Amino acid sequence: MPARRNKLALGLLAVLGVSDPSYAIVGSNSAPSEAVARSIVTVVGAGGGVCTGTMITSTVVLTAAHCIAPGNANRVVDYSVKPPRLIEPRAIAIIPSYNAQAIAAHRATADVALLRLPSPVPGKASAILGVPRVPIAGNARFTVAGIGVTAAGSDAGVGIARAATLAVTGKPGTLQIRLVDPATGNTRTGMGGCTGDSGAPVFEDQDSGSVVVGVVSWSTGPLMAAGCGGLTGVTPLTLYRDWIIKTVRGWGAML
Repeated sequence: MPARRNKLALGLLAVLGVSDPSYAIVGSNSAPSEAVARSIVTVVGAGGGVCTGTMITSTVVLTAAHCIAPGNANRVVDYSVKPPRLIEPRAIAIIPSYNAQAIAAHRATADVALLRLPSPVPGKASAILGVPRVPIAGNARFTVAGIGVTAAGSDAGVGIARAATLAVTGKPGTLQIRLVDPATGNTRTGMGGCTGDSGAPVFEDQDSGSVVVGVVSWSTGPLMAAGCGGLTGVTPLTLYRDWIIKTVRGWGAML
């Protein structure tokens, strides 16, 4: 993996200043579908780091493991009240096979975590949890939806959900999928994950509808430069769905 990757974190104050995230991906002006938008939440850490999460049950959020702050300090933002309130999870679980050193060294790992909330978030609804169809075709398309910034190195667009349909590139597998804007091919700035989109859901259209099959883990600028608009790195749920289901059921919830 490239050495210069963006871990996708941003300040809390900018997010809390946004009135409603229900309706960011760099290079995209497209709002996600209503169902996708309602499943997305903002996850913040004690240090102000911001990530995206997905409701997979009425009270369980799926996000990236590297988004989890030390000491169970993460909160989920509820924008249904003004000012927005921060919801403290009852429990947080990081998949045991996650390796923080691997993320720091830009290698693939089980970048998956769950947050159990005390009650449903007003106005939100759960997405369908699944895994990518295999084998993943070389021309496969996936849709990424996140609340990150729309321009690298700025606060622009943070907290407002946007979506981008991206194409598979390289050799996708069960550990990692790399996505690229099919219009730019990683040669110039295009659509892709950016700061604040870590943990964002990656959707695939399947027979049952639009299904969450992965989470965003990293991004690059064009031609592997620092920034956004080049590659979007995804951790597919192929190897981790069973752990997710077991953990959720252990919390007394059902998928």
